[in-house]
Amino acid sequence: MSLTTLKDVYIDQMKDLHSANTQAIKVTEKLLEGASDAELKSALADSIEGTREGLKTLETLLGEHDCSTRGEFCKGMEGLAKEANAHAIGADFTDTAVRDAVIISQYQRLAHYAIAGYGCLSAFARRLGLDQDQQRIQICLDNTYGGDKRFTELATQGINADAKAA
Repeated sequence: MSLTTLKDVYIDQMKDLHSANTQAIKVTEKLLEGASDAELKSALADSIEGTREGLKTLETLLGEHDCSTRGEFCKGMEGLAKEANAHAIGADFTDTAVRDAVIISQYQRLAHYAIAGYGCLSAFARRLGLDQDQQRIQICLDNTYGGDKRFTELATQGINADAKAA
């Protein structure tokens, strides 16, 4: 796809974020399997559902612009997925709290990619005068920020302390 207009970039970035979210769900499911803390498990499960909702929003928006979700593979998320696999999923841990702390760290890296993606899409939609798109994207951005905050609270209110004590 030739990127000659801001609308072209907007569509391209939506496809990239769709690919990123698809990959993030698979990685988050693996992180959920490895998590021990009940609240962390709940947060990961909720984030999977939230990411699925984000995917639906992106699919709807792309469809409204007569575009397919196909044709883009997010290499940025591929790298983050490899990092999560190396440092959290496939790593050996002798303490579950330490593993949970690493899971939070790796998950937040995935979430921060989505925050950047939704933030850019929101700005592009606003500049293009796509007010309804921008409102729906903003909901995804706000939800992703909320999830990130929840993981920070889990880390700082107990999991990191438990990991330190290990």
